[in-house]
Amino acid sequence: MNSFVLTVLGDDRPGLVDQLSGVITAHGGNWERSQMARLGGKFAGIVQVNVAADASAALQTALRELSDEGALHVRIDLAGAEPRVTGARFVLSLVGTDRPGLVHSVAAALAEVGASIEELDTATSEAPMSGGPLFEATAAVVLPAGLTIDLVRDRLEALADRLMVDIDLVD
Repeated sequence: MNSFVLTVLGDDRPGLVDQLSGVITAHGGNWERSQMARLGGKFAGIVQVNVAADASAALQTALRELSDEGALHVRIDLAGAEPRVTGARFVLSLVGTDRPGLVHSVAAALAEVGASIEELDTATSEAPMSGGPLFEATAAVVLPAGLTIDLVRDRLEALADRLMVDIDLVD
Protein backbone atom coordinates (compact mmCIF):
# COMPACT_ATOMS: atom_id res chain seq x y z
CA MET A 1 0.00 0.00 0.00
CA ASN A 2 1.25 3.48 -0.88
CA SER A 3 0.08 6.65 0.79
CA PHE A 4 0.15 9.99 -1.00
CA VAL A 5 -0.56 13.56 0.02
CA LEU A 6 -2.15 15.51 -2.81
CA THR A 7 -2.16 19.27 -2.95
CA VAL A 8 -4.90 20.52 -5.29
CA LEU A 9 -5.65 23.99 -6.62
CA GLY A 10 -8.04 25.20 -9.29
CA ASP A 11 -10.58 27.81 -10.26
CA ASP A 12 -13.60 27.20 -8.04
CA ARG A 13 -16.52 25.57 -9.83
CA PRO A 14 -19.01 22.79 -9.14
CA GLY A 15 -17.79 19.23 -9.59
CA LEU A 16 -14.10 19.53 -8.70
CA VAL A 17 -14.29 17.19 -5.69
CA ASP A 18 -16.37 14.76 -7.76
CA GLN A 19 -13.76 14.80 -10.52
CA LEU A 20 -10.86 14.28 -8.11
CA SER A 21 -12.57 11.59 -6.05
CA GLY A 22 -13.68 9.83 -9.25
CA VAL A 23 -10.08 9.48 -10.43
CA ILE A 24 -9.01 8.18 -7.02
CA THR A 25 -11.87 5.67 -6.83
CA ALA A 26 -11.37 4.50 -10.43
CA HIS A 27 -7.83 3.44 -9.50
CA GLY A 28 -8.81 1.66 -6.28
CA GLY A 29 -7.60 4.47 -4.07
CA ASN A 30 -9.08 5.29 -0.71
CA TRP A 31 -9.66 8.93 0.30
CA GLU A 32 -8.33 8.94 3.89
CA ARG A 33 -8.36 12.54 5.09
CA SER A 34 -8.68 16.00 3.61
CA GLN A 35 -9.06 19.70 4.22
CA MET A 36 -10.45 21.88 1.47
CA ALA A 37 -11.66 25.44 1.12
CA ARG A 38 -12.53 28.19 -1.32
CA LEU A 39 -9.88 30.89 -0.97
CA GLY A 40 -9.76 34.00 -3.14
CA GLY A 41 -11.98 32.45 -5.82
CA LYS A 42 -9.81 29.34 -5.97
CA PHE A 43 -10.54 25.86 -4.71
CA ALA A 44 -7.61 24.63 -2.62
CA GLY A 45 -7.10 21.46 -0.66
CA ILE A 46 -4.93 18.72 0.66
CA VAL A 47 -5.92 15.06 0.53
CA GLN A 48 -4.30 11.92 1.90
CA VAL A 49 -4.93 8.93 -0.35
CA ASN A 50 -3.99 5.27 0.05
CA VAL A 51 -3.71 3.00 -2.98
CA ALA A 52 -2.39 -0.48 -3.66
CA ALA A 53 1.25 -0.44 -4.75
CA ASP A 54 0.43 -1.99 -8.14
CA ALA A 55 -2.13 0.77 -8.91
CA SER A 56 0.07 3.60 -7.68
CA ALA A 57 1.68 4.54 -11.01
CA ALA A 58 -1.65 4.54 -12.88
CA LEU A 59 -3.25 6.75 -10.23
CA GLN A 60 -0.38 9.21 -10.38
CA THR A 61 -0.66 9.36 -14.18
CA ALA A 62 -4.41 9.99 -14.02
CA LEU A 63 -3.95 12.72 -11.42
CA ARG A 64 -1.32 14.41 -13.60
CA GLU A 65 -3.81 14.31 -16.49
CA LEU A 66 -6.19 16.43 -14.38
CA SER A 67 -3.43 19.04 -14.27
CA ASP A 68 -2.74 18.70 -18.00
CA GLU A 69 -6.46 19.19 -18.75
CA GLY A 70 -6.47 22.34 -16.62
CA ALA A 71 -9.18 21.04 -14.27
CA LEU A 72 -7.01 21.06 -11.16
CA HIS A 73 -3.33 21.53 -10.52
CA VAL A 74 -2.40 18.42 -8.55
CA ARG A 75 0.90 17.95 -6.76
CA ILE A 76 1.60 14.39 -5.61
CA ASP A 77 3.92 13.63 -2.70
CA LEU A 78 4.63 10.29 -1.07
CA ALA A 79 3.41 10.51 2.52
CA GLY A 80 6.07 10.46 5.19
CA ALA A 81 6.09 8.57 8.44
CA GLU A 82 3.77 9.91 11.12
CA PRO A 83 5.81 11.75 13.76
CA ARG A 84 5.94 10.21 17.20
CA VAL A 85 4.22 12.67 19.51
CA THR A 86 5.82 12.74 22.93
CA GLY A 87 4.63 15.92 24.62
CA ALA A 88 1.44 17.61 25.68
CA ARG A 89 -1.15 18.83 23.18
CA PHE A 90 -3.32 21.93 23.35
CA VAL A 91 -5.55 24.11 21.21
CA LEU A 92 -4.61 27.75 20.80
CA SER A 93 -7.29 30.33 19.93
CA LEU A 94 -6.40 33.87 18.91
CA VAL A 95 -8.78 36.78 18.24
CA GLY A 96 -7.79 40.36 17.50
CA THR A 97 -7.72 43.20 15.04
CA ASP A 98 -6.25 41.97 11.77
CA ARG A 99 -2.81 43.21 10.82
CA PRO A 100 0.25 41.81 9.08
CA GLY A 101 2.52 39.56 11.12
CA LEU A 102 0.09 37.98 13.60
CA VAL A 103 0.59 34.41 12.39
CA HIS A 104 4.34 34.91 12.15
CA SER A 105 4.59 36.32 15.68
CA VAL A 106 2.72 33.40 17.23
CA ALA A 107 4.44 30.79 15.05
CA ALA A 108 7.86 32.21 15.98
CA ALA A 109 7.04 32.10 19.69
CA LEU A 110 5.96 28.47 19.38
CA ALA A 111 9.01 27.53 17.30
CA GLU A 112 11.32 29.09 19.91
CA VAL A 113 10.16 26.52 22.47
CA GLY A 114 10.15 23.62 19.98
CA ALA A 115 6.37 23.38 19.67
CA SER A 116 4.86 22.00 16.48
CA ILE A 117 1.68 23.32 14.84
CA GLU A 118 -0.26 20.30 13.58
CA GLU A 119 -3.30 22.16 12.26
CA LEU A 120 -4.02 25.82 11.68
CA ASP A 121 -7.30 27.45 10.68
CA THR A 122 -7.52 31.21 10.17
CA ALA A 123 -10.18 33.63 8.99
CA THR A 124 -10.89 37.32 8.81
CA SER A 125 -14.24 39.02 9.20
CA GLU A 126 -15.69 42.41 10.00
CA ALA A 127 -15.66 43.15 13.73
CA PRO A 128 -19.23 43.63 15.01
CA MET A 129 -18.65 46.87 16.94
CA SER A 130 -15.83 48.68 15.15
CA GLY A 131 -16.44 47.40 11.64
CA GLY A 132 -12.70 46.88 11.20
CA PRO A 133 -11.15 43.59 10.16
CA LEU A 134 -11.09 40.91 12.85
CA PHE A 135 -8.56 38.06 12.67
CA GLU A 136 -9.28 34.66 14.22
CA ALA A 137 -6.99 31.65 14.40
CA THR A 138 -7.25 28.20 15.92
CA ALA A 139 -4.20 25.92 16.07
CA ALA A 140 -3.63 22.39 17.33
CA VAL A 141 -0.19 22.42 18.92
CA VAL A 142 2.11 19.66 20.20
CA LEU A 143 4.87 20.40 22.68
CA PRO A 144 8.19 18.60 22.94
CA ALA A 145 8.52 16.15 25.82
CA GLY A 146 9.16 17.87 29.12
CA LEU A 147 7.80 21.28 28.13
CA THR A 148 4.74 22.36 30.08
CA ILE A 149 1.71 24.19 28.77
CA ASP A 150 2.13 26.68 31.62
CA LEU A 151 5.51 27.82 30.26
CA VAL A 152 4.02 28.28 26.78
CA ARG A 153 0.97 30.03 28.24
CA ASP A 154 3.22 32.58 30.01
CA ARG A 155 5.14 33.32 26.80
CA LEU A 156 1.99 33.65 24.70
CA GLU A 157 0.22 35.86 27.24
CA ALA A 158 3.14 38.29 27.13
CA LEU A 159 2.99 38.18 23.33
CA ALA A 160 -0.78 38.75 23.38
CA ASP A 161 -0.28 41.91 25.43
CA ARG A 162 2.25 43.25 22.90
CA LEU A 163 0.06 42.35 19.90
CA MET A 164 -3.15 43.49 21.59
CA VAL A 165 -4.97 40.22 20.85
CA ASP A 166 -6.69 37.61 23.00
CA ILE A 167 -4.92 34.24 23.11
CA ASP A 168 -6.45 31.28 24.90
CA LEU A 169 -4.92 27.82 25.43
CA VAL A 170 -7.06 24.75 26.15
CA ASP A 171 -5.42 21.43 26.95
